[in-house]
Amino acid sequence: MVKVGLFIPCYINQFYPSVARATLKLLESLGCQVAYPVSQTCCGQPPANSGLEREAIPIYEHFVHIFGDYDYTVAPSGSCVHHVRHHFDVLDQAAAVQHVRERTLDIVEFMVDILDVQEIEAHFPHKVGLHQSCHGLRGLRLASPSELITDRYSKWERLLNMVDGLELATLDFADECCGFGGTFSVSEEAVSVKMGKDRILDHQRNGATFITSGDMSCLMHMDGILRRKKQDLQVIHLVEILASHE
Repeated sequence: MVKVGLFIPCYINQFYPSVARATLKLLESLGCQVAYPVSQTCCGQPPANSGLEREAIPIYEHFVHIFGDYDYTVAPSGSCVHHVRHHFDVLDQAAAVQHVRERTLDIVEFMVDILDVQEIEAHFPHKVGLHQSCHGLRGLRLASPSELITDRYSKWERLLNMVDGLELATLDFADECCGFGGTFSVSEEAVSVKMGKDRILDHQRNGATFITSGDMSCLMHMDGILRRKKQDLQVIHLVEILASHE
């Protein structure tokens, strides 16, 4: 049985606990032995992105200490996973650090690449637009970006297509950024909001009733715009769909 350490990003822990519960439910349904280390904290991305990477190093070291004994560390966040894999290079590359960097996975790539999931017992009878987050798309390569001349693939779509009743909307601009970008949404607020509105319009124009993504941060950004405009389009994390029996 695969021994998994469940990493829940800080913003999900604080604002979207239903995503954490759905991730646990999904992993256990796939036969994993899942542990949630209660002393876990942040991956260190927010201070690093703000130019405080030196101050983030103790956070990195704590992460390695907490998750070093698991076969895999799995998180419902391509952004945080990308940070661990690509930015923990500032640490001394001891065996434990290398293990954590190599074995920290987004839940979608864990399901596709490690568990090789072929079917999912999930039901979600809605038309869904898939937002491909930048870190997941171009950082973790969970799908093929449109600017590359290569075979087309999408690990997100592979799993969503297993969900009974779900219809995927065909978007006009399938891999454009939503404008969140963490600190970018603070430093460039007007540009960030305009990008978010453009992404929402694409989903609405193509008949989606839900927007899903592997990154709750992107969904949080678009949900804020939707709520402000009092629109009916809803957001839902991909794991909540994969764990749904609606």
